[in-house]
Amino acid sequence: MNESIRVPEVASQPLPYTLRQLLVYMLGLGTWGFGGPVALVGMMYRDLVERRGWISDEDYKEGLALAQLMPGPLAAQLAIYLGYVHYRILGATLVGLAFVLPSFCMVIALGAVYLAYGGIGWMQAVFYGVGAAVMGIIAMSAYKLSSKNLGKDKLLWAIFLLSAAFTVATESELVSVFLGSGLLVWLVRTRPKFKGKLNSMALAGPVLAVSMFGLVEWPKLLELGAFFAYAGSFVFGSGLAIVPFLYSGVVQEHHWLNDRQFLDAVAVAMITPGPVVITTAFIGFLVAGFWGAVVAGVATFVPCYLFTILPAPYFKKYGKRPGIVAFVDGVTAAAIGAIAGAVLVIGQRSISDWLTAAMALGTVAILWRFKKAPEPLIVLLAALIGWALYPGLRVG
Repeated sequence: MNESIRVPEVASQPLPYTLRQLLVYMLGLGTWGFGGPVALVGMMYRDLVERRGWISDEDYKEGLALAQLMPGPLAAQLAIYLGYVHYRILGATLVGLAFVLPSFCMVIALGAVYLAYGGIGWMQAVFYGVGAAVMGIIAMSAYKLSSKNLGKDKLLWAIFLLSAAFTVATESELVSVFLGSGLLVWLVRTRPKFKGKLNSMALAGPVLAVSMFGLVEWPKLLELGAFFAYAGSFVFGSGLAIVPFLYSGVVQEHHWLNDRQFLDAVAVAMITPGPVVITTAFIGFLVAGFWGAVVAGVATFVPCYLFTILPAPYFKKYGKRPGIVAFVDGVTAAAIGAIAGAVLVIGQRSISDWLTAAMALGTVAILWRFKKAPEPLIVLLAALIGWALYPGLRVG
């Protein structure tokens, strides 16, 4: 039994690191790892592959490919996979917790401060500035994602534009748009002959899961858990892809938060290290206190955890099949379009005057000119500007 869960190289030679050492590293990365998913992924390669030699280049690349292929926040899924490489399910579970826990604790603390002092002027002033900067960051993220993932593929660009237009027109997102986009690209690129049972079974799973979460009435915590598990199941590549999903459900459908509170929740995720999707824990805290944060956070990350450990043993064999790659490309194009549309939808409410407009445009200009500009520093500067100027604007 032991042999089935061990990697052949483990049996022949000792590992260059212990699970405890990997956990300490991931705990540290989750504490000071600013810069978003691309930066975090780069840090893991630099530290674990190049400097320490704990993970082979091949294992790292396979983990990165799986993280890009499956729904879920990119950096968190890669961390989980790297924990799985040599220590299997125990390693994946503990590494995932170590990576997410620091930012979760920070979000809980910020949530408590926000609820206690949200009505005080300085808190409103800080988020007034931060919200404008966040809009600029999301806009640039949508641009980078589209440039990187869509290339010159006309079909993907068409899906992107239609998804963005749908988001702006309806101020909401539908999972059917994402799934339909994936199916369209799959059909166009692979021209399947529908032999066998694999295709229908593979598509039936997510459809049944979505239907199950959509039809059942839950008490408050279960309702939160169901919604965030549903949202967390359709985040491809970047944590920011979850923003339009959350806005549609949290603000438009359930009315748990208003527009300003939602933008503040995204801002909190921007100013804390670790994965951007930790914003779900902040939202859960505002809706149902500490246990709301726990339920929302767990529900968001459990899907990405499962989407990593379940296919991991088979990924080498099946992960590069054209049909799977085509489906994910279509879903990704639709998700990026939704992010672009969400910029316009949320921006109509968060850009309220000349100063917020200038700060949003200034953020875009800085990120455009300085490719490696640290986003947390930009958000901090925006907070200071808001804190200094907001009271005067309110009086005026």
